[in-house]
Amino acid sequence: MIPKSAKIRIARPTDNLAAITDMYINGLGFKLLGSFKDHNGFDGSIIGHEVHYYHLEFTHHKGTTVGRAPTQDNLLVFYLSEPQVWAQCCQQMEKAGFRVVPAYNDYWDRVGKTFEDIDGYRVVLQNTEWLV
Repeated sequence: MIPKSAKIRIARPTDNLAAITDMYINGLGFKLLGSFKDHNGFDGSIIGHEVHYYHLEFTHHKGTTVGRAPTQDNLLVFYLSEPQVWAQCCQQMEKAGFRVVPAYNDYWDRVGKTFEDIDGYRVVLQNTEWLV
């Protein structure tokens, strides 16, 4: 059984390491928690908040091309229940270079907004409480 104190790191490759790192730091208000260069041919950045139990890791393997997201339904979803906070976060995402797009699954458009990064991956900001 995984303990409640466990942390999760979601990792994905990118062809745009510096740009994607900046987008997520500026768009979501994350911090650069760590980075690495030429670790078995990989460069990477780890971003997030020190007090949250989730981090994002972006990597680039030298000499390879990964291209864009395989589908329009590759999502990270953040639940922001306070309307003013949600609206401010949506503005910050656009300012950071995320593109507002219609959700592939229109459920996310009912009380949220979907943003696409330069790699085609999507982030949904939901203006509601998280439901189990």
